[in-house]
Amino acid sequence: METSDKNIDGRKLRSIATRQKLLDAAYEIFYERGFEKTTISQIIKKAKTGYGTAYVHFKSKDDILIMLMENVMQEFLELAKTPFKPTSKKEAKELVLAQVTSFLKLAESNREMFKVFLEANGHSSSVNAKWNEIRHAFIHYITKDITYVQNEGLARTDVKAALVARSWFFANENYQWEIVRNENIAPLEEIAETITTMYIDGLYLGSTTKS
Repeated sequence: METSDKNIDGRKLRSIATRQKLLDAAYEIFYERGFEKTTISQIIKKAKTGYGTAYVHFKSKDDILIMLMENVMQEFLELAKTPFKPTSKKEAKELVLAQVTSFLKLAESNREMFKVFLEANGHSSSVNAKWNEIRHAFIHYITKDITYVQNEGLARTDVKAALVARSWFFANENYQWEIVRNENIAPLEEIAETITTMYIDGLYLGSTTKS
């Protein structure tokens, strides 16, 4: 039994290593060629794996890109999941500004892969579906944060949290793509400060100067 377990563990480790080789190869080729010009054959060849072995893990280049997207976006989702329990409008603005700045900086630092995601969104229904799934996850966490501050009496309750969350996410997403395409019309920090101020002043009660 022990020998059998070792064989299973060995196969599992080899499978994990093969999967990672395919992801690493795909990252490089997508980075160099973009989504449309990349083929799964190129990825398999660069990863130096057999076709049969590769197809056990991924059925298409779309599947591989979706996994890369999940890996990259995990850091973004960790930001969105950060506990958000401000006790004042001022504190809320500080927390939101830090989060928005980090979000936009992550997009900037991952610019080349985000260009691939943007291209793929327009050509692959499965990649587009994954992006929408990630988008909904962000909106869920934002809605949760807005509901919290509404319940705490810090924010307006005459607006629906889910709708405000969607508007806020899409504002951030729009600037994210502008940064990725190098179309940003102002420094990243200025963009973050401006949209955060508009969001906080539109949703929260009172003044940011009060503690």
